[in-house]
Amino acid sequence: MTMREKIEEAAARYPDQRSAIMPALLIAQEEHGHLPGPVLEEVADILGVERIWVYELATFYTLFHTEPVGMFHLQLCDNVSCMLCGSEDLLDHLETVLGIRKGDTTPDGLFTLSTVECLGACEMAPVMQVGDDYHAHLDVARINALLDSLRATVGAASVEHASARLPGE
Repeated sequence: MTMREKIEEAAARYPDQRSAIMPALLIAQEEHGHLPGPVLEEVADILGVERIWVYELATFYTLFHTEPVGMFHLQLCDNVSCMLCGSEDLLDHLETVLGIRKGDTTPDGLFTLSTVECLGACEMAPVMQVGDDYHAHLDVARINALLDSLRATVGAASVEHASARLPGE
């Protein structure tokens, strides 16, 4: 099924096409990995809505990416509760160990580091979202363990992929 067909199918569940923008953006992002301008325009054209409406949602919500992101998007909360519990120091640590600044992606494409205004998890501060998962009560040791775990996931996937090949391939 093409992206257009998926978006049209999703949009059919809504009485107003404007209400289908978020599901359409999720479909487009899944298809393209991120949402550059031409993809946003295509979504608007498929739905028959104003392009600005699509752009507004794509740039407001942190789950949408208008630029490419790494395999693991590290989104560290920097709102008041997390800041009071040390998120600024954790950001410094992440920038140091990853060798990148906030907003950048590591050269190997594994990690993109961002800060977000609020993850709505103040009781678990400081907190970071990686993909769909929240990581709570963070400190330097937990950050390091998380990064090691994420790197190991990639290594394990590479080994599984290599072992799935036939000998001599």
